[in-house]
Amino acid sequence: MLKLLIKIFIKDRENVRDEKVRRAYGSLCSAYGVLLNLLLFAGKYFAGLLSGSVAVIADAFNNLSDAVSSVITLLGFAIAGKKPDPEHPFGHGRFEYLTGLVLSMMIIFMGVELGRSSLEKIFNPQQVQAGILPALILLASILVKFYMSMYNRAVGRKISSAAMQATAADSLADCISTVVVLISMGISYFFGINIDAWAGLAVAAFICCAGVSSAKETLSPLLGQVPDEELVRDIEAMVLRHEDIVGVHDLIVHDYGPGRRVISLHAEVDGHGDMFALHDAIDQAENELKNELGCVACIHMDPLETEDSEVAVHRHDVTELLNEKFPDVVSIHDFRMVPGPTHTNLIFDAAVPIDFEMKDSAIAGEIMRLVHEKWDDHYAVVTIDRVYS
Repeated sequence: MLKLLIKIFIKDRENVRDEKVRRAYGSLCSAYGVLLNLLLFAGKYFAGLLSGSVAVIADAFNNLSDAVSSVITLLGFAIAGKKPDPEHPFGHGRFEYLTGLVLSMMIIFMGVELGRSSLEKIFNPQQVQAGILPALILLASILVKFYMSMYNRAVGRKISSAAMQATAADSLADCISTVVVLISMGISYFFGINIDAWAGLAVAAFICCAGVSSAKETLSPLLGQVPDEELVRDIEAMVLRHEDIVGVHDLIVHDYGPGRRVISLHAEVDGHGDMFALHDAIDQAENELKNELGCVACIHMDPLETEDSEVAVHRHDVTELLNEKFPDVVSIHDFRMVPGPTHTNLIFDAAVPIDFEMKDSAIAGEIMRLVHEKWDDHYAVVTIDRVYS
């Protein structure tokens, strides 16, 4: 059904980098979710009235909250799609992440409320009237919720939407929780054992766990998460396909919402090359990143000494020293030599992972010591760079 709606209402379906296409996907799926959740609420509420089950009625109101969540997601896509303005020059894309966070908080709140009501029923149990019709309604609900989880997850990945991924997680939690309710109803029907309140408590736990997991996923881009490895590889490959650019480092990706990235990096070029030709290569790389990845790119040009063999030898030797002391951890760039009458300075940046435990001052001190031990008339002037990608 959703595929048919997508074909009808979304023309340029594959161009998900386009903000209008992303917004169309998000709006359509959210509206579809509102309809399905309202139908599920009506069906489950009716089943709850027939059976007198607190777990079924609670599950019904959970679907009603899901309908409200879908409305919030719909509004989130609308606001996130607003054009940049003087107060928000990078657009409003992060509002989609905020929407996902609000949905996560609602999921946790519903779980807590359901847990509270279930605890009350444990101490004050009520008889449950299980029947075939309520069971069939719950079974249909499970299938619908699983379907909703799958399409929200698929579309969420397609358009890189944190809000839709949160909705998918919520739908899967609902699916599991309804299975638990159905099992409790079956136990009551066949064995006469009333575990309705305990089932409600289990459902509450599932819902709270889904809410916490979803909150973590939506908070991460708001706080500033490491960029996707595939995106980093694509950026490096696109820049390095220009023959005049021989290396890339200090890559940082700033995420202002899906499709609103700002990239900065340093590109290494031949220090003896034609300045205008090199500048043109940098300009071309920036434009390609903008056109192919839909991001704003700022590339700093770093000249390399390519004709001085002594510099090349020292760079190689320093690299070997660091590989022995910090295997596969530290790399160097921006390497220069400044000889003097009494000593020579080796000036370079050392890049280390963001989670490397040693302090920057300790790393720099150790590198200085290694260099001076190898050449007693050489001193290392080191700047430590933390790698953000």
